Amino acid sequence: MPDPVPPLLDGSAARSGTSRRGSSRRGVLKLLGASGAAVATGTVLVGCSSREAQDAKGAVDSGSSGFTVTDQRGVEVSFDGPVSRIATTVIPSPSILAAVDGGVDRIVGINESTLVANKQGIFGEMFPASRKTRTVSGSDFVPNVETLLSLKPDVVIQWGDMGDEVIAPLENAGFKVIGLTYGTQEKLETWISLFGRITGKEDRAADLVSWMHTEKAAVGALVRGKGRPGQKVLYLRAAADGWTSYNGSGYMNFCTELVGGVNPAKDLKAASPQVSTEQILAWDPDVILLSAFDEKPPAALYADGRLSRVRAVRDRRVYKIPLGGYRWDPPCAESPLMWRWMAQVLHPSTAAANGLRAQLTRTFDRLYDYRISAAQVDEVLRLDLNARSAGHDGFRA
Repeated sequence: MPDPVPPLLDGSAARSGTSRRGSSRRGVLKLLGASGAAVATGTVLVGCSSREAQDAKGAVDSGSSGFTVTDQRGVEVSFDGPVSRIATTVIPSPSILAAVDGGVDRIVGINESTLVANKQGIFGEMFPASRKTRTVSGSDFVPNVETLLSLKPDVVIQWGDMGDEVIAPLENAGFKVIGLTYGTQEKLETWISLFGRITGKEDRAADLVSWMHTEKAAVGALVRGKGRPGQKVLYLRAAADGWTSYNGSGYMNFCTELVGGVNPAKDLKAASPQVSTEQILAWDPDVILLSAFDEKPPAALYADGRLSRVRAVRDRRVYKIPLGGYRWDPPCAESPLMWRWMAQVLHPSTAAANGLRAQLTRTFDRLYDYRISAAQVDEVLRLDLNARSAGHDGFRA
């Protein structure tokens, strides 16, 4: 079938193997780390809502190498010259930076949870240096200023909506700080645009945002009129006292609705609500998606007698979320692959038209200039952990 994904990168295709060109709300955000848009060209912005566009726009260059950006706090940050050293506490941001910039050479500091993902997943295989990147914060996102001072970054990327305790130490130490906010596709696109601005890769960032728009439309068309509408899709992440989920403000809610599903936790007040076994039984979801941030496999739910009456367990429709260049739960550069994976989970009859494995191969080529092997595709899709789940064979084709 023809390639439905427009190219993001110019130049020659990646060679086989590992070749590459050139070298909440605190509760929700801490939860993301506990384990382990528009592009500004002059004054023109592309690819996000009007409000997000205003958040993301950058001022016209003040000189041949100086420039100014406005972060998602509304704070203007000015640079006298090119940015060559970037530190970030924001967990998904290094993989997005790599997709925009074409590598990890500028990234000098990351969150400890990001380092865990780099070591566990394929990102460390694509970019071996990422397995040794210094950590500059833990899962609480409080920056290690002493380490940052030794790394001398040109800019530090930090959450912009978690209060002064994570921003003030950085600014008091003299660092330039870009504050980000989290939770929507539009905000993800703003991140991409900001990263394009600070790396001088605005055209590439614009291409990536455009591709996401194309993929969103394609996934919508893929699932339209397919399968049983209104399937209940429950996202679960293991916690010390049971499970947590997402309400309607979470990115997983956006993904669920995009593929025609319904999030039974949507109307809960807490952004990352605690979910008991009794609540899972009451909701009786059709599909359960298990977070990539923990090690809990579908087999654990199939073996739990308390959940045997839950439709998703009874029908073997429990799935571990993939781990690619980054975990696919939160918004990231590979989010369109998450949409396609979820579309096929909910609507197995779309497998042939979806062509997920081929999509994954082409996307890694375009995002990271990396030719992923068939065995690595199996690893990304967690085929071992999902082996007992319905529709498993569809992800092998």
